[in-house]
Order: sequence, then C-alpha cells, then structure tokens
Amino acid sequence: MSKALSRNTVSVAGVLMHLLPAVFLFTLFAAVGILHVTSRVLVVDMGYRLSNAEGESRSLTRENDRLKLELATLKAPGRLERVAREQLGMAMPRGGAVVSVGDDRVKDSRTAQARSSAPAVRVAERGAQR
Repeated sequence: MSKALSRNTVSVAGVLMHLLPAVFLFTLFAAVGILHVTSRVLVVDMGYRLSNAEGESRSLTRENDRLKLELATLKAPGRLERVAREQLGMAMPRGGAVVSVGDDRVKDSRTAQARSSAPAVRVAERGAQR
C-alpha cells in the first residue's frame, strides 16, 4: 500500500513547480499593467502642466504687451513736456540761453588739452559773441 499511496500522493514541491510558470506570467502581466497605467497617469499629468504653463505664458505675454504700451505712453515727448511744466514747474529757457555740452570725440591732442582746461558745460546768453 505504500506504493499506492506514493503514486496517489502529490508532493507540495511538485505542485509549486507546476504553478511557478503561471505565477510568474501573472506577476509579469501585473507589472506590465501597472507600468502602463503609471505611464498614462504621468502623461495626463504632464498634459495638465503643459496646459497651465501655456496659459501662464499667454497671460505674461499680454502683461508684457500692456507694459510696453504703458512705457511708450509714459515716454511720449508731449507727455514728458506736460509733466515737466505742470508737476515740476519747468519752462522753456528764456531768450537765447543755450547749454552746450562738450563733444566726446577728440580730433587731436591740442583740442584735448584745450578741453581739459575749459569747463565741460558752457552757458551762453543771446548776443554774446566768442
């Protein structure tokens, strides 16, 4: 009877050896499925980030255009003159007062020496001759 029992008896190691390929395949398919789902989630998340970044870029571009327009408006000569007159109390010079600022270009050494002894700013009145 011991031979009959050994024939009918199945060992645990034998069962595990038969189930091992099936368990391995199941584990492999589960891992591939998890990787696929994870990659899709990452792609969708990156799409949302890209959409938000594009919206922010459009918003910043509009803000930049608005600021350029504001800068051009603030630098307009007419506006600057009005601000100088109204807010700063400035006015155009009376008569022929002229302010002459020295030229940076030096033609020869004699001119450079003459300029070094003369003041850089000269105010001339109308009718004054040199």
